[in-house]
Amino acid sequence: MKTFTFAKPATVAEAVRWAAEPGTVFLGGGTNLVDHLKLGVARPDRVVDVTGVTPEDIRETEDGGLFVGAGVRNSDLAAHEEVRRRCPVLAEALLAGASAQLRNMATTGGNPLQRTRCLYFQDVTTPCNKREPGSGCSAIGGATREHAILGASEACVATHPSDMAVALAVLDARVHVTGLGGEREIAFTELHRLPGDHPERDTVLAHGELITGFTVPAVPWARRSAYRKVRDRASFAFALVSVAAGVSLVDGKIDEVRVAFGGVAHKPWRATEAEAVLRGARPGEDVFAAAAAAELAG
Repeated sequence: MKTFTFAKPATVAEAVRWAAEPGTVFLGGGTNLVDHLKLGVARPDRVVDVTGVTPEDIRETEDGGLFVGAGVRNSDLAAHEEVRRRCPVLAEALLAGASAQLRNMATTGGNPLQRTRCLYFQDVTTPCNKREPGSGCSAIGGATREHAILGASEACVATHPSDMAVALAVLDARVHVTGLGGEREIAFTELHRLPGDHPERDTVLAHGELITGFTVPAVPWARRSAYRKVRDRASFAFALVSVAAGVSLVDGKIDEVRVAFGGVAHKPWRATEAEAVLRGARPGEDVFAAAAAAELAG
C-alpha cells in the first residue's frame, strides 16, 4: 500500500479546500476505498476523512420531500420509518446491497460513488482504461457475463455496482454538492457518466467536489415502488440485473411510472423509452413486452 497523509477536517469547507489538491480522495465509510487501497487500485497522496463533517440527518423538506445527509449510514436509511413508508424502493435497494456489517459502515454519500466491481479493473496486472486511460480494456474479449448490456463503448464495458443508486435514479432524486466554487444541485440521473472515450471519469463531479446530501421529492407513486435484484446467491452478491420501479394507477390504467435498471450499464439506467410506452396503458404482458422492446430498440 502506498503511504499517504491523512486529514480530518472540521467542516465541509475545510474538507473541500484540502481535497482540491491533486491526488486527494475523500473517505466516508471506506467500504470501497479501503479495498482499493489494499489492491493497489487507489494510490492517493492524501485521504480526507469526512465522517462527522457531512450531514447525518434525515428530515422533511419544505415541499414535503425528504433530505438525506451524505453521512447517514446505509443501515439507518434503510430502517427509517418515513423512507420505508414513502419510498420502499429505496429501503429495499439498500437491504439488497452488501452485508449488514458493511451497511452499518457505508455512507449514503459514498454508496453511489462506488467504483465498478469489474475483475479486470480490480486486477492491477491487467490493462484497464478505467484505471489507466489508454491502456486498453481487458474485459472486451474476456469474461463479460457481469458486464454492460447498455451504454458501453469500445473503451469500457464495466457496470456500476450500487443498488441504492438505481433507486435514487427512479425516485428523481437530486444531489447536493459543495466544491471550491460553492454549492450546486445535480439531477441524480445526470450524476454518473457513460464511458465513451473517458471511462476513468465515473461522474460529472469535479475533483474535490463533495456530496453533502440528496433530496427525494414527494411523489405519490413512490409509495407503490419496489426493488428486485437477480444475482448468483441470495446475499452479498452484485446484480446480474436489477430493477427499481414505481407506479400509480387511475381507472385501471398506468397514470405515472418510473423504471430504472441496475447491473446493465456504466450508470443506473433510467428506462425512459419504456416509461413512455407504459404511461397511459392498461397493465398486461403485451404492454410490458412492448415497453421492453422500446427500451432495447437502440
